[in-house]
Amino acid sequence: MGRHFFMNKYLIVFVTILIFSPLAGARGVYISSKDFVEGAFSGAENAAVKSNLKVVRLTPEAQREIKQIIGQSYPAKRIRYWKQGTRSAWIIDQIGKTEPITVGVVVEQGKILQLKILVFRESRGSEVRHSFFTDQFLGLNLSPGNKLGDHVDGITGATLSVIAVKKVARLALYLDQFASSVESKSVGLTKPSR
Repeated sequence: MGRHFFMNKYLIVFVTILIFSPLAGARGVYISSKDFVEGAFSGAENAAVKSNLKVVRLTPEAQREIKQIIGQSYPAKRIRYWKQGTRSAWIIDQIGKTEPITVGVVVEQGKILQLKILVFRESRGSEVRHSFFTDQFLGLNLSPGNKLGDHVDGITGATLSVIAVKKVARLALYLDQFASSVESKSVGLTKPSR
């Protein structure tokens, strides 16, 4: 009994480690917000990135559109983003199953240029951080109804994380359009110099 007991005990511990070790490694900060934003603008100096920080006030109409995209009201009346030329960078949190997933999205001329998972807090579904998944978003735009312009394949066992990332992609594309329209209106309101 003594030898089998110890063999079974070690086998149980070994199997437990194998099963739960991928879950323990799922959570984490994969890239800082600062590094993401600097990378979005080709390594721009920190001061230059800070000077490109903008804030857009969400109108009631924008709030309704956002609620339709993410399935709930956005928790703030304003959202910050970074912009340089036609390129914008957005950092958005979206709940996966129970915890927020922080996603960075770079949009240029109405298409996703880059999508990265910055922070993953869930115990499952971290596969969404890998390029085999995130690369599917590159070049996508919004089609009518604020849907993604093309299909994005899911990941078995990460359904809620996949849904959350798709919502963020749609939201970033919508916000880029909205912010651009607000900027163009405010440019039209400025008085021409004589």
